[in-house]
Amino acid sequence: MTRIYRGPVIDPHHHLWDLSLDRHPWLTRRPAEAEEMVYGSPAAIRRNYGIADYRRDATGQTVVATVHVEAGWEDGHPLEESRWLDELDHTTGVAARYVARVPLDAEDAAAMIAAEAENPRVVGIRDIVSWHEEPGKSFARRPGLMSDLAWRAGLAAVGRHGLVFDLMLYPWQMDEAERLVADFPDVQFVLEHAGSPAERSDDGMARWREGLARLSRQRNLAVKITDLVAYDTRWTLSSLSPVICHAIDCFGAERAMFGSDFPAAGLHASFAEIYEVFRKIACQYGENDQRAMFFGTANRIYRLGLATEAGADDFLEE
Repeated sequence: MTRIYRGPVIDPHHHLWDLSLDRHPWLTRRPAEAEEMVYGSPAAIRRNYGIADYRRDATGQTVVATVHVEAGWEDGHPLEESRWLDELDHTTGVAARYVARVPLDAEDAAAMIAAEAENPRVVGIRDIVSWHEEPGKSFARRPGLMSDLAWRAGLAAVGRHGLVFDLMLYPWQMDEAERLVADFPDVQFVLEHAGSPAERSDDGMARWREGLARLSRQRNLAVKITDLVAYDTRWTLSSLSPVICHAIDCFGAERAMFGSDFPAAGLHASFAEIYEVFRKIACQYGENDQRAMFFGTANRIYRLGLATEAGADDFLEE
């Protein structure tokens, strides 16, 4: 009999926003431009998305805490996003911790990182390095950030404050990322979206598999299995399974975690559909591994400090 995890869940990757603040230019750009983004048009999520919206989407998924990842807040207003999040009601565990936005090559990056680190809810920093030749599919402001000396100086400040660095890139950048992670052994990196397998040709997927396997040898790197439906928009359980299993098998459950990336992933699947895929695929692994991927890895890496005792009803036989 298959035993499927139904215990407490930590969602280590989602976003919240209030568009009335006019701080998210990627969501308010012209629809014609938005159509060119790697995951298609964000028109369906061009609306306010708060804690109540997240809780509605996550109904029935036993989420007890979450990590809010910066949502593309405009660079000209540093530190504001964390302060806005601080004003929200955290009693349900939503946005219990934050991964904040700091452009690491900015002149005042070290000061901004220090200011974010003073906030006990801030446990990580993100500065997206995903570069694509097509502007609509590129998230980084320029190529080669991971090799840039000024950017690396900012990353060193992340390490000095003991913060996690969330790493979002494309597979063709994995060689550069491997050098980066090796050069900063004291920084805990978390690879987002399982390395973004966006190039779906046979050669593209082979490059992703090989690059992920090499990256996983760096012990200071963990992986978030998030928003794979953005790269496989006609997804099925069968199409997602080998991608998810490869990520788990490369990193092991103690360095892997499942996350929603809502509401962005909602462009292609419901919250329930995403987590049902995770549960069905994870059940082929041991019970301790399942607990780690749904709860324990995120709890440890993002320093949530939640109780970790196994519950008698954490698993249901199906």
